[in-house]
Amino acid sequence: MLPLSRITQLLSVVAGMSMLITYPHLAIAQSWPDKTITIVVPTAAGGANDAMARILAQGLSTRLGKSVIVDNKAGANGAIASEFVARAAPDGYTIMFGYIATHGINPALQKLKYDPVTDFEAIGMVAASPTVLVASNSVPVKTAKELVQLIKSKPGSFSYASAGNGTAPHIAGELFKLSAGLDVVNIPYKGSAPAIVDTIAGNTQYMFPSLFTGYPQIAGGKLKALGIAGDKRSSVLPDVPTLAEQGIANVSMSQWYALFAPAKTPKTVIDRLNRELNSVLAEKEVIKKIEAQGAEVEPGTPEQLKTLVQKEVVRWKAVVTAAKIKVE
Repeated sequence: MLPLSRITQLLSVVAGMSMLITYPHLAIAQSWPDKTITIVVPTAAGGANDAMARILAQGLSTRLGKSVIVDNKAGANGAIASEFVARAAPDGYTIMFGYIATHGINPALQKLKYDPVTDFEAIGMVAASPTVLVASNSVPVKTAKELVQLIKSKPGSFSYASAGNGTAPHIAGELFKLSAGLDVVNIPYKGSAPAIVDTIAGNTQYMFPSLFTGYPQIAGGKLKALGIAGDKRSSVLPDVPTLAEQGIANVSMSQWYALFAPAKTPKTVIDRLNRELNSVLAEKEVIKKIEAQGAEVEPGTPEQLKTLVQKEVVRWKAVVTAAKIKVE
């Protein structure tokens, strides 16, 4: 017969195994991470989202002690990547670099196969960048107010570029059009990069990229910043007034970036990811890299991000309805 101490030990082991079988998430949480983690980016390589995700991947790799790689899955304004992550195993090894389109605007424009709130666990905010009105150097204006006056003097003669129908630059452009009462046409491109190229060339007169996307061209003198579409001026471009300061109200859009995991990912994994993410965002070199591109780091809790997403879904649905924006 086994001694009582040995029987107690065996029962303890059996109980532990039973817990892991009954609650597989507990097993995941206890061993996580033990392999490569993938950050799915909903845009093509080389863009602003991709650049920021790679900054995070490097920092998280160091802190987690495991490789963190980036996988680009562009298409459908981010919906393809979002659906992929929403259907991925909730084990913490597939996470998403989401942004305003994937978890704020898309629900108002598309019949999605995912829900931005219920199909994801919020990990935490990464950064935010105000939308900025930029114009081609060939347009003879220095401010947003002057641009409005010029467009009104020649109705139907101007166009603005966007990263595609239903994208954040398109929504911002339509808000500007409605608020200022303009007769202009949206020219949609397949992404911000070609839209910026044609605006620099003067083929389109202006556009509304995030400052994160547009800042390199502004700093290089290839585009001129006419106004910040936000509640306050940007610390990156402190001399550029907001649109509201120039008498153009209700045109405000902060393009935010955040990390998400599939729904039902263990809370311990989410908490660890949030903790390490915020640690990365506190590093001076990371802050410098992100701010150099026109964005500001915004660390926070999973609960704060979840609340933001819930509010954004409601807000942009109202805007899309008012502007009568449709994606063919």
